Amino acid sequence: MNLIHSEKINNAIQELSQFDLLKGLCHEQLESNPMPSSSALEEFILLCRSVLFPGYFGNASITKHNLTFHIGVSVERLHQVLSSQIQAGLCFAKQTNSDDMEACENAREQLQHFSEIKERAQCLSADFIASLPDIRERLATDVEATFNGDPAATSFDEVIYCYPGLRAICNYRIAHKLLELNVPMIPRMITEMAHSETGIDIHPGATIGDYFAIDHGTGVVIGATTIIGKNVKLYQGVTLGAKSFPLDEAGHPIKGIPRHPVLEDDVIIYSNATILGRITIGKGAVIGGNIWVTENVAPDARILQSKARK
Repeated sequence: MNLIHSEKINNAIQELSQFDLLKGLCHEQLESNPMPSSSALEEFILLCRSVLFPGYFGNASITKHNLTFHIGVSVERLHQVLSSQIQAGLCFAKQTNSDDMEACENAREQLQHFSEIKERAQCLSADFIASLPDIRERLATDVEATFNGDPAATSFDEVIYCYPGLRAICNYRIAHKLLELNVPMIPRMITEMAHSETGIDIHPGATIGDYFAIDHGTGVVIGATTIIGKNVKLYQGVTLGAKSFPLDEAGHPIKGIPRHPVLEDDVIIYSNATILGRITIGKGAVIGGNIWVTENVAPDARILQSKARK
């Protein structure tokens, strides 16, 4: 290697290695405590889909005679993968929440109780698996709503196997349950996986009722404190977002406050509409495309663009 090039590279290494200049961009990983794995969570999602929609996902040929066997095998593997990932997430969260090096030393001492963390992870994984029948029941309503709401849909099979909206909703419902169980980090990773796969961004903290449908879907954004009722339909490009949120005395954003819209039952929002702030879109309201809404909308209202005039 050219001496000048070598010197430039060595200088860059030295600058990049100055810990005090990283300003929170470095994670000091404790020995034998890996971070959650994106590839492992991809396997977890595929296993969930194979259990929630047997025969559509996974490699097995499903019949009513071998269904119990194949679901049992998938659930056993699912429990193994999820337990290890929750364990990694718990270790990561414990370490990340340490305020200083002394706290990190305390965390090291706490993490010596490895069996306790492992047991908690396995318990949370079992609790999640126990919720899968309820998740499937909710997803069944989403499949029905998507099929009934799209004239182009020819069958439930097509909706389950092909529609990006349903895949994003599936990831969301899985992630939301894990968030309810206070599993750190992993819920957001799961919804961001769907975001990358489908272009649909649903925060796991959002609350979404049954019979939810997203048609086409690309560009949909649903914020963390959004509340969506039953039988709601969104089209592509819809944003359920927040306005500028308040700052504390130190100038830092105040987090944890409701800042996203509330959509009551039977609402339809057409493509590229933007709904901002903690406002309520009343039951049965329809929001037309390419509209900016920052005030409450009455039940059964129709908010449409003005028609063009000659």
